[in-house]
Amino acid sequence: MIHVAGAIDEQGRCKHYHKEIDVVAIKFKCCDTYYGCYFCHEEAADHKSKVWLKAEWDTKAILCGNCYTKLTIKEYLNCHYRCPLCHFQFNPGCSNHNHLYFE
Repeated sequence: MIHVAGAIDEQGRCKHYHKEIDVVAIKFKCCDTYYGCYFCHEEAADHKSKVWLKAEWDTKAILCGNCYTKLTIKEYLNCHYRCPLCHFQFNPGCSNHNHLYFE
């Protein structure tokens, strides 16, 4: 298993977002660390976050907390809120925060 900073369970859910479908962790570009959400990063990191540039969207920066598959940002943004490997549903509400992670 990959350590997710701020996670409260083995699927990467955090204290801010902990519904059954909140199983996506994001590797932050600024520190190469997976966090459950931007609030977790703000609370734990000693620096500001940086967004992934569109030219970097082939980077494996998304972690499915159900099967631990690493997805590229492109794969995640095009997967219709389901892991392409295990088909576990992701929270579609996460798209409201895409601008905090991705250009």
